[in-house]
Amino acid sequence: METRRWLNQSQPQTLQIAVFLLYFRAVFTLLFGADDQIQVVFPADDLLRVVMGSLLAGGGFLIANEKRSGYAMALVAGVVPLLARFLLALGIGFDGDIPAIGPFEYDPIGLLFEVALLALLVHPQSREYQRIWFK
Repeated sequence: METRRWLNQSQPQTLQIAVFLLYFRAVFTLLFGADDQIQVVFPADDLLRVVMGSLLAGGGFLIANEKRSGYAMALVAGVVPLLARFLLALGIGFDGDIPAIGPFEYDPIGLLFEVALLALLVHPQSREYQRIWFK
């Protein structure tokens, strides 16, 4: 019988911490909405809240259960906020003209979590583990 896990203690520490961060960000995204910089670049707030929360939580759950699709979901959920910051820094958005704003002017603590999540997911130990063990 196959068990479903929320956390997998047999995975490397980098993936375990990434799963914690994915759950943490999913809860805060569902409760408080997406980050400000994402809302400026991609303006559909309610839809964005549900999609980003689902990507984050689903990615964490599927990584804990060693599924490749969860790793891909987590990578997408980790790249989208950084892409939104980059587009905002260039003054590009889908809601009309946006003045160019530096990437550190919106939520520097959020930037720290975004970079940490992506760094944990693309760490060589995480990539090697998912390449070998994920189905």
